[in-house]
Amino acid sequence: MIQNQESFLQHVAGRLSRPQVLTERPVRDWKYRPQDKTLTDKTPDELVEILRDQCRLIHTELIETDLHHLPKVLAETVSAYGGGPLAIWRDDRYETFGLQEQIHSWPKQGIEVHTWDPSIGHDNIGIVEKANIGITFSDITLAESGTVVLFSGEGKGRTVSMLPHKYIALVPKSTIVPRMTQAAQQISKQVQEGKDIASCINFITGPSNSADIEMNLVVGVHGPVKAAYIVVDDM
Repeated sequence: MIQNQESFLQHVAGRLSRPQVLTERPVRDWKYRPQDKTLTDKTPDELVEILRDQCRLIHTELIETDLHHLPKVLAETVSAYGGGPLAIWRDDRYETFGLQEQIHSWPKQGIEVHTWDPSIGHDNIGIVEKANIGITFSDITLAESGTVVLFSGEGKGRTVSMLPHKYIALVPKSTIVPRMTQAAQQISKQVQEGKDIASCINFITGPSNSADIEMNLVVGVHGPVKAAYIVVDDM
């Protein structure tokens, strides 16, 4: 539900030293929409291959598995990335994808696991900052750019994918779409249907990368230095 919309828009218009724009949004019926066609003829398997090729360019490891082998593959990836401490979301999908037993086994192995706890507020951030690996699910995955789209929310702190030293994205194959166009369409559809959407939506493309004017690439300046996408065949 939108609150204080008019007063907010009036304030913005005032700060811009112009009257508030009250005209209706124009209806645009574009004759050519190439963005709607790019890669849309690809099968799910072909989209995975496109994603894999892009992951090579963004310094991201891509691992394929199925629901049965997912717990073992995740455990092996966590071990290969140096173990805990781990930070995860409070997310029903861990149970849906059969990962609860694996998560509960880590503390018994001496691997600390922090599940984002809304009741402790900002204290989560200090804990997540000390984690070696952050693990989340991808809500939408863009094959063309190798991007995972994360919807934050209660129990799903956005810093879980940003502050730990390394990051693992669990990518259900059903979430893979061709490109940004389809992600925007999915989000827009939720808005048009009156559904609640995340207050923060993050588009993450591999580990942190930064380059100066001389194009010297530096990894890990403002985020994880290493990232892996585990694509799970859930179709």
